[in-house]
Amino acid sequence: MARPKSTPERPLPAALSVPCERFLKAMERDNGLAANTLDAYRRDLNRYLHHLSAQGVERLEAVQHQHIAHLLHSLRDAGLTASTMARNLTSIKRFHQYLLLKGATTHNPAELLDPPKLERRLPDVLSVEEIAALLAAPDHDEPLGQRDRAILAVLYATGIRVSELTALQQEALLLARGLIRIRGRSERIVPIAAKDARTLRHYLRQGRPHLARPDSGDHVFLNAQGGPLSRMSVWKIIKTAGDKAGIGREISPHTLRHSFATHLLEGGANLRAVQELLGHADISTTQIYTHLDLSYLKEVHKTYHPRG
Repeated sequence: MARPKSTPERPLPAALSVPCERFLKAMERDNGLAANTLDAYRRDLNRYLHHLSAQGVERLEAVQHQHIAHLLHSLRDAGLTASTMARNLTSIKRFHQYLLLKGATTHNPAELLDPPKLERRLPDVLSVEEIAALLAAPDHDEPLGQRDRAILAVLYATGIRVSELTALQQEALLLARGLIRIRGRSERIVPIAAKDARTLRHYLRQGRPHLARPDSGDHVFLNAQGGPLSRMSVWKIIKTAGDKAGIGREISPHTLRHSFATHLLEGGANLRAVQELLGHADISTTQIYTHLDLSYLKEVHKTYHPRG
């Protein structure tokens, strides 16, 4: 049986469509948005303006906050995620801010609307035993294996981001003092344990010279051609090591960062100290890790509290 043809959308009134096109052109010209970001704005606003038209709103000056709230309720009823709804509201808010700045409207009806609360997914964390298996997976007898083992050791030992790892320069390694200077989103100095520093030194003395070329520069971690290692390469290294270690789920550089933070807190580290090590500007970002410790904290309470 042939599917019924979908009813095409009615053309928008010029009073709605023309300001939208001007906004999108301004965003592209002034903000240098990527094509996919601009497409997302276009889709969100096209949905919004058709929703307004269906409610009988023909002029943007006539829009009230209840019209936008009605759209958000419709999106929720259609099963869209909270993150998609929040993105739609962001697009609408920026559109109305633009209209207000250009004098096209006298008020911003989206100003007081709050985005839906996003569910914060708890990060995946490896156990201490899984970490040990992961670090032991690469072949330490050949240069690439020595590099991969050093990468895994540094990621877990310091909790640095993958972008910070790939940008790491040899001059930032203060291994005699057990420290590494991180230059990334936040410049900081992080400690590295003696065992992990030995793994890194082994790569620098044995593995890196085999990979380096005259134009390799000062990057710590190099690819097989002697160039700087890419973020995607680090993902592949972790996936390969995870498969070899028998870890039966997807893991990423962030998995090691999350494991670093969680294991520190489980061991009794101060939240502020973990915030500093991770390079978080806001401690609320770090506080997500405290939720991972509920079973641990309940066990501590049961063991040590008089009424546990």
